[in-house]
Amino acid sequence: MENNETGARSLLGLENGPREVASANIINLHKEKKSLSSRNLLRLGDLTVDEIMEIIIRSEEIKKNGAARLENKVVANLFFEPSTRTHNSFIMAEKKLGISEINLIPEHSSVKKGESLYDTAKTFESIGVDALVMRDNEECYYNNFFGKLNIPILNGGDGSGDHPTQSLLDLLTIKEEFGSLQGLKILLIGDIKHSRVANSNIAVMRRLGMVVCLCAPEEFKKGEEGYCSIDGVIPDMDIVMLLRVQHERHEHTLNMDANEYNRLYGLNEERVARMKESAIIMHPAPFNRGWEIHSDVVECKRSRIFKQMENGVYVRMAVLERALT
Repeated sequence: MENNETGARSLLGLENGPREVASANIINLHKEKKSLSSRNLLRLGDLTVDEIMEIIIRSEEIKKNGAARLENKVVANLFFEPSTRTHNSFIMAEKKLGISEINLIPEHSSVKKGESLYDTAKTFESIGVDALVMRDNEECYYNNFFGKLNIPILNGGDGSGDHPTQSLLDLLTIKEEFGSLQGLKILLIGDIKHSRVANSNIAVMRRLGMVVCLCAPEEFKKGEEGYCSIDGVIPDMDIVMLLRVQHERHEHTLNMDANEYNRLYGLNEERVARMKESAIIMHPAPFNRGWEIHSDVVECKRSRIFKQMENGVYVRMAVLERALT
């Protein structure tokens, strides 16, 4: 934890820059009364750099010292798309905070009868929940009812749009490893086009002063800037982040099998050996062993994949606390 004289910007390596928010205020921000809009977490693009760093600092504090319990609060987890890590990480975060949770099973709900996402969300507000954690396969699903609810929404992922808590846990993991974010070089490899993780991370990491390089097959590219050769840049990278080949979002559009993809874009032991000594490997998971990452690399000494999952609980505790207090 930084001392009380350093602000959020010092954590980016900007010790001599303006400090708009003092560290002491950051630590105590969760105690202040906040508007509904400031308790939502829909896109990291809606937050300032200082607000993003406040969440990361608070996550570190919770990881170190725990957090006050919120036993009078109830949260509904509404996941309309499959999830293992995000859904269960939120459940674990809720349990650690003493929050009571309701977990909607879409197959057993009125969604199967044609009920809209808004009507489902409004139902849970009406029965008294204090916040919603939501995931849907429609990009920006929350636009359909934003401003119509009086409880905060935490976005657990929207189609190929954004995944704010994944980006926050990635940033926490990187900050733990390197101490600051400014100037670090990260290579994102894989399905840039369909990945909400890539969409969130590219934008926020560049805002925070990181150098973001991209590598992808033509079918998976989004935009024209920042692409490079994996073998040409991997020795210079501080972080190599693999992205899952999302078969469910692009059936029949990838013209190569697992062996060919792994040869051209996969992280194998030979490529790992060429990484700088301090470099780390990340992946938002789930991962396709043998496609974007070799099985032996998943748990190698450079891998922080399961550390990301661990940190996800603390990040989600921080955003739940932010939403409910």
